[in-house]
Amino acid sequence: MDADDLDYRARTLTGCIPPPLVARLVELGHEREVEFQAGRGEWFCALEWARLLGHRGRREQALEVLAPYVATNWWPAARARAELLEGWGRAAEAIALSRPYAEAGDRLALDFFARLLARHGRGGEAFALLRDGIEDWFLAQCLVDVAEAAGMDEEAAALLEARIAAAVPACDDPGCDRLRREPSNAVGLLATVRERQGRTEEAIALLRTREVTSVNDRDQLADLLARHGRITELRAYAASEHHGHAVRCLAEVLEERGDVEGAIAAYRAYAATPDGMWHAAVPLSELLVRHGRAGEAIEVLRALAERPGGAEDWVVHTLCTLYTEHGLAQDGLAFLDALRARHGGAEDWEFFRLRLPLMADRGRLDEAVEQTRAHPEGDTWYAAWALSELLAGAGRTEEAVAVLEQHPAFNGSLRAGHLIGLGRVAEAVRVLQQPGPTPAAPAWSGAHSTEPPF
Repeated sequence: MDADDLDYRARTLTGCIPPPLVARLVELGHEREVEFQAGRGEWFCALEWARLLGHRGRREQALEVLAPYVATNWWPAARARAELLEGWGRAAEAIALSRPYAEAGDRLALDFFARLLARHGRGGEAFALLRDGIEDWFLAQCLVDVAEAAGMDEEAAALLEARIAAAVPACDDPGCDRLRREPSNAVGLLATVRERQGRTEEAIALLRTREVTSVNDRDQLADLLARHGRITELRAYAASEHHGHAVRCLAEVLEERGDVEGAIAAYRAYAATPDGMWHAAVPLSELLVRHGRAGEAIEVLRALAERPGGAEDWVVHTLCTLYTEHGLAQDGLAFLDALRARHGGAEDWEFFRLRLPLMADRGRLDEAVEQTRAHPEGDTWYAAWALSELLAGAGRTEEAVAVLEQHPAFNGSLRAGHLIGLGRVAEAVRVLQQPGPTPAAPAWSGAHSTEPPF
């Protein structure tokens, strides 16, 4: 076993049995295959088999399964072993195992190790390990989390304030009004600390100075205002925040309080602003569906799709899904027909594929298959993917496999999943273990391009 090979296969999910299919093997009673493959270098099989053994009280055997992987000094294997040990109440062993990786400078290992220490009453030690890495946003987040367990919020705040004060202009332009901070999330982290300390006004004031307001589809200021019940301020913020994350937060709070009409009204008011519909249409439709108002949800999305430039594939996909889920497949097909007519009778694959589940729902599966094969892109690997899903959904799994076999270099995981469902496990494993292309580092001539993409 080689750490680099393990890492590549685990990151890219190529040449290996991926976690969902390992779970599928176990679910269908193929544990012996999982055990066998665990001993042949299949990391995700080893991980699942070790967990199963641990749950059954066969702890030393579980550790033996992971031992060859840990011996490569590959951090994910060491982490998995440490997690098992901690779960069994053997935290000291988990700490001893993880420490060399953290001390070697692996940031993922350091994050895990610091949190492990903090969970077992050694938050001060964890804080000391992290403070020198405060410029790294990832480690800074860990430091703030550890500080809470260690009772060192003020020390964390002092470090963050120093980093904020050390910010420099983001460029050499004298008129540049942007700052480069290290860590980039210093303001948000300091606000987190101040909120924990009960200094809510300071936290709000800090968050109002941010340049980047939304991370991972959430807005920290909106969430803070919601937590503290400051709905009036949240409404005002939602009206001015252009990503739509604050109005979604407002609607969530109102819905939780039982004010569904208020949540709907908040979305509709935001949707009436320039470009607001782009951000509000989908969450509004989801809210309406949750409360049994699918017809209104469809109207919202259809109104967006029929606006100039509104028929983006993701909008139409969401709309067609609603049509299918609520027994309105014929209406969905009629909408797609009208959309195709607006484009002069042409229909790109991204829109054509949306017809397939609608046609199948109307009992027109064979017609859908024929139309797919006749489409200009019907002989592509991605068309095979869509067609196989359609056939498998109708219980015609053998046909689904045959479609995928026409493109053996693609869709291996999907094909293997169907084979496992058919009981053809050995064949599925062979498909998954086909080696993928070896990544090659691109050659560089030393000259910088002046043409896009840069």
